[in-house]
Amino acid sequence: MIFHLVKQLREDVEVVLEKDPSAKSFWEVVATNSGLHAIWAYRLARKLYQNRCFFLAKIISHVAKIWTGIEIHPGAKIGHHLFIDHGTGIVIGETCEIGNNVSIYQGVTLGGTGKDLGKRHPTIEDNVFLSAGCIILGNITIGEGSKIGAGTVVVKDVPPNSTVVGYPGKVVKINGERVFSFSEIGDTQDNLLMKEH
Repeated sequence: MIFHLVKQLREDVEVVLEKDPSAKSFWEVVATNSGLHAIWAYRLARKLYQNRCFFLAKIISHVAKIWTGIEIHPGAKIGHHLFIDHGTGIVIGETCEIGNNVSIYQGVTLGGTGKDLGKRHPTIEDNVFLSAGCIILGNITIGEGSKIGAGTVVVKDVPPNSTVVGYPGKVVKINGERVFSFSEIGDTQDNLLMKEH
């Protein structure tokens, strides 16, 4: 049990060191990375939530939001190796499901539409990249390996290995092949494209 916990905590730090070029050392990440702190607080709150300690889970979630600027509902389901960079303003709703190796940047909202009951937040599959300020609303699925551009608003399912930009979000690439021109969506390419990795 303790060995598994230590292994998981070390893996969380290693994800930051691998994906954040500004991270200089293991202990710097442990002490100062707000995305990491938010994930650790979420894990504790999630355990309590699963054991029906809803009030205490929400208190931990609330304190973590004040401390880190990142709001993760303890009801959300999050996989391994989530990377949160410059996380201020991120909101992850109660019925959201996030797969493995997902990257999320500041200001991202994974929210509901306010009209649905039950599963009302997005499902984010493995290896998805969510750029700064994108908004994904409702019980929709962002397919594996997709990239959502900065400031994009997504309200419909996204196929795997797609690039989505604009307001409302349009699929402009699937499997690296252009399917929609940037000029057709009425916005300039330079203020919609995310940093390519």
